[in-house]
Amino acid sequence: MITLSGTPLDVQQIIQAATRLQAGAVNAFIGTVRDNAKGKRVLRLEYEAYESMAVAEIQKIVDAAAVRWPLQAYAISHRVGVLQPGDVAVVVAVSTPHRADSFAACQYIIDTLKETVPIWKKEVLEDGAEWISAHP
Repeated sequence: MITLSGTPLDVQQIIQAATRLQAGAVNAFIGTVRDNAKGKRVLRLEYEAYESMAVAEIQKIVDAAAVRWPLQAYAISHRVGVLQPGDVAVVVAVSTPHRADSFAACQYIIDTLKETVPIWKKEVLEDGAEWISAHP
């Protein structure tokens, strides 16, 4: 399951979608909106995405992960739109037979997603706003 959502993410539902009986490990990364950046208060984040391209790119990442680790299932969801501090911005959940593979696959997916997927973030701080490079 790969989704982009304009509504709050249901973390438990995403984890459940990645859960399989044959898997001994389910690993989830939950990215949240923090209340500060660069020493300033964050008022909100605004995410935009090229949806079809973002979903296709995430699928490529999952396919590459499946070559390296024995993924049993996965579920990835990223918010778009306006988010407040404390909101969940992204959830990556994967299941594998053993925990080491689960940790490694989950980290690979979130790290690569942040590097390559066309999702853009605007930070609105107490003294102005700025688009943050999605691909540093």
